[in-house]
Amino acid sequence: MLQRIQSIYLLFAGLVILALFLFPLAHNVYINGVPSTIKVTGIFQDVNGQQAHTETFVALIAATAVVGILPLALIFLYKNRKQQMMLCYVYIFVIIGFSFWMAQTVKAATDGFVMNTNNFGIGALLSSISIVLALLAAKAIQKDEKLVRSADRLR
Repeated sequence: MLQRIQSIYLLFAGLVILALFLFPLAHNVYINGVPSTIKVTGIFQDVNGQQAHTETFVALIAATAVVGILPLALIFLYKNRKQQMMLCYVYIFVIIGFSFWMAQTVKAATDGFVMNTNNFGIGALLSSISIVLALLAAKAIQKDEKLVRSADRLR
């Protein structure tokens, strides 16, 4: 059923990943002596007091969209709980790999700029929140499966 709590967890996990389009991964980073902001869409630099989009990360944009839509597709696998639970765990590993890719992209874009805690943006934490939500969804699916098995035994 679509009104289960794991559907809410998966919905929020997808929305959190899609929020990466709004929030920066790193800000106040100096690239070639120019203050810059790094998002999944690319690098934004200050040019004459205005934020200008100077570089685009096409592959990262596509991967963010796919990783954001994946848990939304998992919601509709509610009839096969075992497959849904297994795919939730696979999704967690996908997010971990995606997070590593984002970190490597930021590292490559900064060209050795030493990052401090005040340089990290909200986007750096969003993948961790999505992992927690996917874990909660997997645990809720597992709980549902146990409930259905116990109800089948009573018949």
